[in-house]
Amino acid sequence: MESLFLQSPSTTTLLGTVGILLALYVFFCSFNHQKKEPPGPRPLLVFGNLLQLNPKSPHSTLCELYKKYGPVFTVHFGAKKVVVLAGYRTIKRALVNHNAFSEKDISPIINDLKLTHGIVFANGDSWKEMRHFALTNLKDFGMGKKVCEEKIIEESQHLMDVLKEKHGKAFDTYQPVNYAVANIICSSVYGHRFEYDDPEFRDMVDRANKNTQLLGSASVQLYNYFPRLFNWLGARKQMMENAFANRRKVAELVEGLQDTLNPQMCRGLVDSFLARKAHLEASGNTDSHYCENNLLVTVVNLFAAGTETTSSSLRYGLLLMAKYPKIQDQVQEELSRVVGDSQVRVEDRKNLPYTDAVIHEMQRITNAVPWSVHRASQDVTFQGYFIKKGTPVLVLLSSALHDEDEWEKPYTFYPEHFLHKDGSFRKRDAFLPFSAGSRVCVGEGLARMELFLFFTSLLQHFRFTPPPGVTEDELDLTPVVGLSLTPSPHELCAVSR
Repeated sequence: MESLFLQSPSTTTLLGTVGILLALYVFFCSFNHQKKEPPGPRPLLVFGNLLQLNPKSPHSTLCELYKKYGPVFTVHFGAKKVVVLAGYRTIKRALVNHNAFSEKDISPIINDLKLTHGIVFANGDSWKEMRHFALTNLKDFGMGKKVCEEKIIEESQHLMDVLKEKHGKAFDTYQPVNYAVANIICSSVYGHRFEYDDPEFRDMVDRANKNTQLLGSASVQLYNYFPRLFNWLGARKQMMENAFANRRKVAELVEGLQDTLNPQMCRGLVDSFLARKAHLEASGNTDSHYCENNLLVTVVNLFAAGTETTSSSLRYGLLLMAKYPKIQDQVQEELSRVVGDSQVRVEDRKNLPYTDAVIHEMQRITNAVPWSVHRASQDVTFQGYFIKKGTPVLVLLSSALHDEDEWEKPYTFYPEHFLHKDGSFRKRDAFLPFSAGSRVCVGEGLARMELFLFFTSLLQHFRFTPPPGVTEDELDLTPVVGLSLTPSPHELCAVSR
């Protein structure tokens, strides 16, 4: 016991010295005296600029740094130097007009979860092939087509049945909305939906959403910055358990589809993948990207990207309607005048400019995905600054959605942002909730259709109000920070109209 006590100070001193020397090495080696690098706040040894970030709203801190240092600046997350790109014009120039930032940076937790296949965190030829496959097949199975519209309308009816059972009493919107949105992905991927009370379906959706929240949590980010020191963290262990439990369930579902596969009548994306894989193998091509890992991770990616962000935007939309009843009045008046009691269809969007503006504005103000992290695929000089190959590049999407040079009232819920003076719908170039360029969200078309049809169907049949004893002003819009921003836990009343 005594010897352990005597060893402790020297061990601590050694670790501290090594940490300081490592930080100094990284800091000075990363500084290029010959080329102009992006400015930024002075980093502390070991911690970099981490202590400056607001853990409850790190993107807000980065937006403040953007105002101070300009649209291209540097921050240090621990010893890792990261270049931040902010503001609509800079982001567009980087993602649309420049191909040096198309690769994704891979963090330690992403490697642990074995997510470097698929379509979100993959790079290179595999990513290109899987992205093309996913886009093609989502379109084939209805994205942007009539068949997809019918699936969403059918699912909105199931969701409305759940809300009717609440009889106007306060309830948490989280589970029913998440399950409804997840079922649209299920229909596209597996070819069928699940009942909301199916325990395996509920567990899959809940585990996926929990991991999306944990992925952006402070503790998991701490592990990403100092992986050897913090690999014992409970959040990391929980993510691993959730991820591989879901992976096993997806594998079971895939196996069931494989057993009943008819390549001439594919039911969903999984069937198409299996049919393509079988065709390539029959042709003697055993070195293709159509392997089990790519299939499983692509399915996981579609659920993670296609459920949490869309359901969060929809839940925020209902919360905003309860908080701003006059805007809800205008939406419902327009729906009654244009559509009446008929089922809203995608083709009605052009005749519902105010409703369309409200949906766009609720995506803009709530900012579901505040950033995405890329990396420089080559040495590049961008807007006068040198960025070294391999440097992580954080694209601050929230800075485009709240850009003071682009929006009249950037921090206010103001549907008029998307309306011309004559009341017609107005497109805005700085509206980038799905990112831009080669890494734009694969499911953008599906998400836009879902938001429109779910939102209008719900507003046609229900009036959303705060729970008893809570005023409109007391409804809290503060998000829970994760990989995406989700509404804080809350309840609403859905009163039948």
